[in-house]
Amino acid sequence: MENFSNIETIAEQLRNASQTGEVISPIREIIGNENIELAYQIQTQNINLRVKNGARIVGRKIGLTNKIIQKQLGVDQPDFGALLNTMEVLNGDEIPWNELHQPKAEAEIAFVLGKSITNPTVTIHQLISAIDYALPCLEIVGSRIADWNIKITDTIADNASASHYVLGHRPTKLSDFDMVKCKMKMTKNGTLASEGSGSSCLGSPLNATIWLVKKMIHNGTPLKAGDVILTGALGPMVTGNQGDQFEAEIDGLGSVSVSFGK
Repeated sequence: MENFSNIETIAEQLRNASQTGEVISPIREIIGNENIELAYQIQTQNINLRVKNGARIVGRKIGLTNKIIQKQLGVDQPDFGALLNTMEVLNGDEIPWNELHQPKAEAEIAFVLGKSITNPTVTIHQLISAIDYALPCLEIVGSRIADWNIKITDTIADNASASHYVLGHRPTKLSDFDMVKCKMKMTKNGTLASEGSGSSCLGSPLNATIWLVKKMIHNGTPLKAGDVILTGALGPMVTGNQGDQFEAEIDGLGSVSVSFGK
């Protein structure tokens, strides 16, 4: 009963923070930093409510796959969150500032599945055959926790610190670029702000993706054909402010951009 009460209370706090723009104290102060299962239950509570209110799950995001990001946040394992259609922003478009919560931008490789994956013993070659194409992506992360003072249970409960995402418009087959050695450069207002490579994402975006695929099958919510997967940051995330413009370019995938409203 105590855990159920915590789920309800924290989920409501996160919803209120999202709606008002206010921030809350770290969730781990209530549930600790070890109860990952409870943190995911809080995440699911709010995602289910958003779906009930008309949003649609269109994929998943993998977080904390980059060692630099893990060091920034003081964690040592990936996590995942849900992508909703309401989080998508068109390439080159602007996000209203009042929709953002302590925003940071990071560049990623996104995969779009051509086949559903339900086999818990899925192999890398089976995963490759299930991916239809890749796209460059800018993920805008945000935190409802004051001052980004987060550990693993804080970010998981807060839907893996999800906010918005932007996909590039040039779908590319996996055979047409090197997802491990490809270089990424991200600019902020025209100045280089972050760089990295495909290998920064757990050695390869496929390594991160197969972790997610198996996790979702284990949870009874396997990924489906058409789902978008944000595989994780290729370089350090960069803090954004009102009026900032971000653009990322990934070798072989092209570019993607977004700006923050004033």
